[in-house]
Amino acid sequence: MPIKQLSLFVENQPGSLSKVCQVLKENRINISTLSLADTREYGILRLLIQEHERARDVLEKAGYVVKVTDVLALTVPDHPGGLADTLAILDKHALSVEYMYAFTYGRSNKAIIVFRFENPEKAIAMLKDEPIELVRAEELF
Repeated sequence: MPIKQLSLFVENQPGSLSKVCQVLKENRINISTLSLADTREYGILRLLIQEHERARDVLEKAGYVVKVTDVLALTVPDHPGGLADTLAILDKHALSVEYMYAFTYGRSNKAIIVFRFENPEKAIAMLKDEPIELVRAEELF
């Protein structure tokens, strides 16, 4: 049930992000959600794309180094303390969050947060009996 995420480095200068998006546009590939974390010299662009294999191929052909990573999308109650309660469950299972980012998706009273865990399959097994809904790729795209 992990979702494939594409990660690539982009230079931290005007036009770099636009070039990545232009490559995807020219190949009619839609971005479902993204996260961009930057440093002084470069940024790490993380993308969730339905056609992740094709996106990886066209981005690599355009000269980008692309890494495919498994992430989990979890629903989190959209009210004060919803994220704190979810993180408490993760803490109970000693699941360390490497990074996370959120996006809207139209689920009533719930947000979707993408989590990167060291071992996504282990996280799935540990969370199966918890009141946390894992979102499948088919539901996102």
